[in-house]
Amino acid sequence: MRRRSFLTALMAGAVAPRLSWADAGSPAILGAAREADGTYALFGLTAQGADTFRIPLPARGHAAAAHPTAPEAVAFARSPGTFALVLNCATGKVMARLHAPQGRHFYGHGTFIADGDILCTSENDYQAGQGRIGLWSRSQGWRRVGEIPTHGTGPHEIRRMPGDVLVAANGGYRNHPDSPGVKLGVAEMRPNLAYVSADGDLLDKVELDESLRLNSIRHIALGRDGLVAFGMQWQGDPAEGVPLMGLHRRGGPAVLDRMPIHEAMAMAGYVGSVAFDATRRQVAISSPRGGRVQIFDDTGGHLRTILREDVCGLAPAGRGFFISDGLGGLTRADDRITPLAKRGGRAWDHHLVPVTA
Repeated sequence: MRRRSFLTALMAGAVAPRLSWADAGSPAILGAAREADGTYALFGLTAQGADTFRIPLPARGHAAAAHPTAPEAVAFARSPGTFALVLNCATGKVMARLHAPQGRHFYGHGTFIADGDILCTSENDYQAGQGRIGLWSRSQGWRRVGEIPTHGTGPHEIRRMPGDVLVAANGGYRNHPDSPGVKLGVAEMRPNLAYVSADGDLLDKVELDESLRLNSIRHIALGRDGLVAFGMQWQGDPAEGVPLMGLHRRGGPAVLDRMPIHEAMAMAGYVGSVAFDATRRQVAISSPRGGRVQIFDDTGGHLRTILREDVCGLAPAGRGFFISDGLGGLTRADDRITPLAKRGGRAWDHHLVPVTA
């Protein structure tokens, strides 16, 4: 009888339905926010701006990594944080809590490879001053199973490309969790965009001209045919109006944006987020300091400017973009500007994460 019961339970487990993002309300995007009472949470949002779930966070969040098929997200603490939460977005439960190894901190971003089994986290080895990508196995209970180099310093965002190639935005300077707001090594900055195999081999690397070495490469979006857009944060005088967005394909040179100089100056030297639209023919960058979103074609030509106070979050929305701000607003911008929702007292953090499943 015991054997029969065991086999029955085994068969029941084998046919038990796996949860999908539909079980979490089919969110189009994820976003972290601070609520009016000072608490923090990760939200799922529909394409119309409605909440599909709310999961409390212990502190301010930054970005999240959405699993490609299961309704699971890894919510990262704001950089330079040392924890990340693995969340079941269908049940609201915390599945695991990841801690950066001794001498490391997370940079607030991550991505999945190996069909969703391996989580990759951007990290800083702050003793050596080198960037690392941590590897965590979902099938082994979120155990850390290794790490690979980013071939640069200060990797902020990492993204997965076809073939499990990772592209890392190596910002060029360092941080330390004991001094969150301090930028270390600015005078020696050498930011780069690095393409790394899952084994850690450097496949390609691009650096900007010496005159732009203070342009910290921070955020990444993926376009068509291997095109990568990267957003930058200028560590020099913000009034210089330097380019803040670049485009690159492996094997070629970087192409910088052709933003009008008055708009470049108005960005205050700061890009907080970058995204392609769903057609991957337009790319947008945002500046909460400048209160504006700049939209370009996929060659870097400037198309238009959208003014929005404390704006930062961007995600694809058809032939346009979802845009969030620190005042609780969520907007869709395509041929027109359509307010979707405004939550009084809610302050969206820097990033919106598309759920592509």
